[in-house]
Amino acid sequence: MPRRASTKGGSMTDAALSTEAMKLGLLMEAAQAQQQMSQESLDRLAAHTRDLDAMVRDEVQRTVAEALGNVATESRRATESLQRVRRVAHLRTLLWTVLIAMICSGVAMGEAWWMLPSQRQIAAMRARRDSLAANIARLERRGGLLEVRTCGPRASLCVRVDRMAPAYGPSADYLVVKGY
Repeated sequence: MPRRASTKGGSMTDAALSTEAMKLGLLMEAAQAQQQMSQESLDRLAAHTRDLDAMVRDEVQRTVAEALGNVATESRRATESLQRVRRVAHLRTLLWTVLIAMICSGVAMGEAWWMLPSQRQIAAMRARRDSLAANIARLERRGGLLEVRTCGPRASLCVRVDRMAPAYGPSADYLVVKGY
């Protein structure tokens, strides 16, 4: 501020100084009030920031918890689905195993039925075997165990005879076969 020239000895200067001091005091008081209001605004802003931070943190936590809940639900559903698939796979494997075993058994039984003789055929074969065994026994008793060979240059039939046994027949031309 420009200084005014004093008219009477110093009273004007004192009044001007006092006005100046008063203005300066008011200005300082206004500055202090502004500073106090600014500090209060900063405090309110800091509190508001803390509140916003807490709200954002709560919202993020809620969103993450919700997302994790969804993941857990989907994981549980996927697990249940996989368990159902496993049970169905086990049932299908069991069904295929039983089916293949039945088919293999059926083929083997069909082949046995086709290839093996029936009970009637077996009974007929047993009767035939018994008849043949009786014929063989009868033949053995009647010389079926003769050791017959071909002998000489003409390949005549020969038998081994018991030289110690007597000869038979009108010309004594029958000899006992060895072993009988």
